[in-house]
Amino acid sequence: MSVSLYYSAHRAAPLTEVESSAIERVVAAHSSSFPYADEEGLYLYEPPDGGPEERVGGSTKMPSDFDRLMPVLTHVLHSVSELRRALPDTEWSVHIDDVDIPWDEAEGYDLSGVSDEGEDGDE
Repeated sequence: MSVSLYYSAHRAAPLTEVESSAIERVVAAHSSSFPYADEEGLYLYEPPDGGPEERVGGSTKMPSDFDRLMPVLTHVLHSVSELRRALPDTEWSVHIDDVDIPWDEAEGYDLSGVSDEGEDGDE
């Protein structure tokens, strides 16, 4: 069974040249610093396939090797955080399969905020 991280940004206005350039810089920086050449990294769909207002869309298949999972996930979430910061006034959706990854202004996308707190009253 494979698990993937999905990310997308929506808004009515198209991307500006400055925003498109910023996205290209984030993708280039991510690619050059990605920890594993044989794993899937940040992958943006070209063009985005989520409808006319999707400005950025992509996914990353997570490694099945547990020792690689967290470094890959952390790296991709950091990259998606940089993408979000480069595109203000955009509504983002980031999730692992059906689990939403929360946004934190200071930390960006981070799994430390994902828990089952409140689901059954226990922590």
